[in-house]
Amino acid sequence: MSKQGTVGSGNNHGKGETGENETYTSSCEELKRARPREMTRPEKCTFPLAALALVAAVCVAPLAADMSTPAFRHRKHGILKMDEALLTVNNELDTGVVVSWISERCHQCLYQQLGVVPAAPSPARLSSVEFVVSTQHEITLQLNSTPVNLDLCMVPFHFGEHGNYSLWLKNLNNSSVVNCSVVTDADPINSFIPILVAFLIFAGLVLVSAIGRTILGLDVVKSILFRIGGSMETERLINSELGSPGRTVPPVTDNILPPLPNRSKRLRSLDTFRGISLVIMVFVNYGGGRYWFFRHESWNGLTVADLVFPWFVFIMGTSIALSTNFLLLAGSTRCSLLRKVVGRSLQLFIIGVLIINPNYCQGPLSWDNLRIPGVLQRLAWSYLVVACLDLLVAKGHLDILTTGAWWSPFLDILLYWPAWLCMLLLEILWLFLTFQLPVPDCPTGYLGPGGIGDMGLYPNCTGGAAGFIDRWLLGENHIYKTPSSRVIYASHVPFDPEGVLGSINSVLMAFLGLQAGKIILHYRDLHTSIMSRFLIWGLLLGAISALLTKCSTDQGFIPVNKNLWSLSYVTTLACFAFVLLVLLYYTVDVKRWWSGAPFYYPGMNSILVYVGHEVFEEYFPFRWRMANSQSHAEHLIQNLVATSCWVFISYVLYRKKIFWKI
Repeated sequence: MSKQGTVGSGNNHGKGETGENETYTSSCEELKRARPREMTRPEKCTFPLAALALVAAVCVAPLAADMSTPAFRHRKHGILKMDEALLTVNNELDTGVVVSWISERCHQCLYQQLGVVPAAPSPARLSSVEFVVSTQHEITLQLNSTPVNLDLCMVPFHFGEHGNYSLWLKNLNNSSVVNCSVVTDADPINSFIPILVAFLIFAGLVLVSAIGRTILGLDVVKSILFRIGGSMETERLINSELGSPGRTVPPVTDNILPPLPNRSKRLRSLDTFRGISLVIMVFVNYGGGRYWFFRHESWNGLTVADLVFPWFVFIMGTSIALSTNFLLLAGSTRCSLLRKVVGRSLQLFIIGVLIINPNYCQGPLSWDNLRIPGVLQRLAWSYLVVACLDLLVAKGHLDILTTGAWWSPFLDILLYWPAWLCMLLLEILWLFLTFQLPVPDCPTGYLGPGGIGDMGLYPNCTGGAAGFIDRWLLGENHIYKTPSSRVIYASHVPFDPEGVLGSINSVLMAFLGLQAGKIILHYRDLHTSIMSRFLIWGLLLGAISALLTKCSTDQGFIPVNKNLWSLSYVTTLACFAFVLLVLLYYTVDVKRWWSGAPFYYPGMNSILVYVGHEVFEEYFPFRWRMANSQSHAEHLIQNLVATSCWVFISYVLYRKKIFWKI
């Protein structure tokens, strides 16, 4: 006898793991599913590179589509989707078997029932049932007899996408010992080939661009281009300017006026850092090819998607320090700057609530279900607090400060001790609320995901105090209703990853970025001092992270957790940020080996790119109807094309000197 079963979408996180979107995006598609030397010369060569990158992203689509055709696939079950495999359980025992499972990424979770396989009708016949299982992570299958609940065996296995597998249960030599073995009936596909192809194409473009710039830098090539350009200019003058009798020639004095002084020496590495964060953010928000590592981690731990938002907050803090110092030197008063800070914060908050609110996908906005927290809202709050702290302690003239005292190496910290004291008090407040606030029906200091986590003891305690504060202050209808914890841990309580309590630690992240800006200001043009201090801060923050987490994902005092914006999450990401900033500062601003392109351009227009990618997400060419919506390759191509379009748009705006500043 043969039956067929699938992993359910309720308590069963196997279906959820294939699930379709784990990122905190404003995608209408998700909500409908959840509703239930001078650096100017290289820039001239960047337009062809940007255009080539966009064309390459489009042209790789047919290759990816071919990889999704039957000629490139193994035989697969008709109902399989992305990140799924077919498992046939063959039972030769004289007792029924209950098949349960758990993901290796689910910490202290209850086993979830996959289904029941009836007893073999006779010794010569077997009973078989088909199940659909997740392929994202390794899972452990547990088999128990029925009706008497006896453990028969446990089978850890990492299934491959669209593979066909058989699990055989039989007695060895008619004994009571049960043998469980997994056999591969049809090999899985390699779903990572599209990533490799895309990487090789973009790496090839970078190589071609580098070779092209090297060739253009040769003296022989320069001479040829100069002669060609000179002859063309001469012909243009003869045919146009000299041939126009009515043309008025401006006086020579117009060309000998001294140039205006340079407004400021802008660090390209900062804009490049911001651009890297933004480009990755756009890519993962658009779906990241539907690969699990381009989605947010379900609870504790890190994925690529968890890196970029804190980095964006960090570099915002760095920019606050530099811009405040410049404006104070230019004569602006602190009161006028405070008014600008409040105005910008309000604009960011309003844009986040009213323009890119994900509830638009459900129809006109309604206060009954309006989500109040969000990415721009958290940026607005972090900017407001950190900018106000900087205005409180910022020094206008750093060149007159004492440098001979014993404490002068710590000037970049000691001079701003009131701001550090405020941050210390804020962090004490976060620790107190997180670990001491009583939460009804939940253990005090709970940091878990609820649902089936912690052996299912606290199913309604998702996020502990952080979730409780949001539900109490804002109400369940005004926070995020489909958090990533639902995927692995099957949690059902609304929880907002941009909630109130986590905003305290986002301020800390921005403040650490502010410290990076203070280092740049105090050690201006002393490259070795700047980089060494960045590395010291990275080492210190890394040591704090190791202490808080015990170098583990789930066993530490405070695990790394993006949903909670835990203290260890901030120190870990700030550690990464300081190290990455050292690399960018050295290669872009010190050695000038790299202009920062193409990331430099979206970094110069970050608000426009972020708001634009949210507003136009459902429009062509950022999204189109796919031939096979269950293909990683097609999703990857669509997301790469969309991201490349925004990089190209930011480059065009940069060349036209169009910048959206708030």
